Amino acid sequence: MDGAGERGRFITLEGGEGAGKSTQARRLAAALAAAGLPVLRTREPGGAPGAEAIRALLLGGVTAWDPTAEAMLHFAARREHVLRTLRPALAAGMWVVCDRFADSTLAYQGYGQGLPRAAFDALAALTLEGLVPDLTLILDLPPELGMARVAGRGEAATRYERLGPAFHARIRAGFRAIAAAEPERCVLVDAARPAEAVTAELLALVRARLGAPLP
Repeated sequence: MDGAGERGRFITLEGGEGAGKSTQARRLAAALAAAGLPVLRTREPGGAPGAEAIRALLLGGVTAWDPTAEAMLHFAARREHVLRTLRPALAAGMWVVCDRFADSTLAYQGYGQGLPRAAFDALAALTLEGLVPDLTLILDLPPELGMARVAGRGEAATRYERLGPAFHARIRAGFRAIAAAEPERCVLVDAARPAEAVTAELLALVRARLGAPLP
């Protein structure tokens, strides 16, 4: 939490490609809303007009950036998201469910592409100004299963989805390392199971960790 006083709750869903983050974010937000809580569901890159413009560049392009330049683009989008969407919603007492946040940049550009940790920390300090999720749910599954799910969607692959198996293996290792380093904030969830089982565990975690009035 960012110490700003009375505020809503900030939940992020993280994980590699095909882990089911978008599906689970929708289900979690719907469950919170059904429980009578004010909810905002959002995503990264994106979540604000300027950030959505950068999302199209990051996911749809073919450019291979230097890892630092790529991280700077992600954090530029994140800065817009934080200022325009996240902080106002949290200040208004809303429960925010976000599909990806800063941990994705650490996993993808840090563990995946070699961005130095000091560069990540400097960019995070500059753009986030202390905003940290109350709970991060990391959906974990073998990369080959995730990529098979992606292929089964029948949609055009994003730039990250087109990267090779070694990259996706580093991503998974990165997320697992993040979860191990911050157990008070992060929970590793087995996402190889059916979606309904994953949803049930996520609802139980949000109820236990944050006191949400969920069934």
